Amino acid sequence: MAKFFSNLHAVLAAGFALLLIVIFALHGDAFNDQYLNIFFRFLHVWFGIIWIGLLYYFNFVQIPTMPKVPAELKPGVSKFIAPSALWFFRYGALLTVLTGLAIAGMPGLNEPYLIEALTFQEGYRVIGLGMWLALIMAFNVWFVIWPNQKRALGIVEADDATKAKSATTAMMFSRINTLLSIPMLYCMVTQFYLAR
Repeated sequence: MAKFFSNLHAVLAAGFALLLIVIFALHGDAFNDQYLNIFFRFLHVWFGIIWIGLLYYFNFVQIPTMPKVPAELKPGVSKFIAPSALWFFRYGALLTVLTGLAIAGMPGLNEPYLIEALTFQEGYRVIGLGMWLALIMAFNVWFVIWPNQKRALGIVEADDATKAKSATTAMMFSRINTLLSIPMLYCMVTQFYLAR
């Protein structure tokens, strides 16, 4: 058992195999536009947990703990843990946005509402605000945080002053994303209750 559970890919494959069993057991006869929309909602939430979970890991655990880590142990984080976490962070953000846009653009539980939400039309302002906050956050991940983290972690060549400045910039935009995540999550969760 320990061998199986030590292999993340095997655990994920088993989890998705179990998901297929659950889907066919509960919804085997319900495959239509509405179900596809619901399945994309599941993927959207799953990728969102990866993205926001790592955002919170960086801000609640890694950033506050790094000053307390002895200098000889810091390379373990900066060379191994942070680059791996940042890979899942970036692609979690990308896949959350793509599945969210797909949900808003496909039929299913309601008519497609992508344009209405992004332009804050009546009945779509709450979800529209959530979408714009998420798009800003994803932009920050890919075009501010990641380029600065590459310099700060030494993934790309940079002098010490540039590394320090990049680390500060990445931290500030990570904190901005933490700030934005609170109203963004609220909008996503309350969209059907507060549709305005």
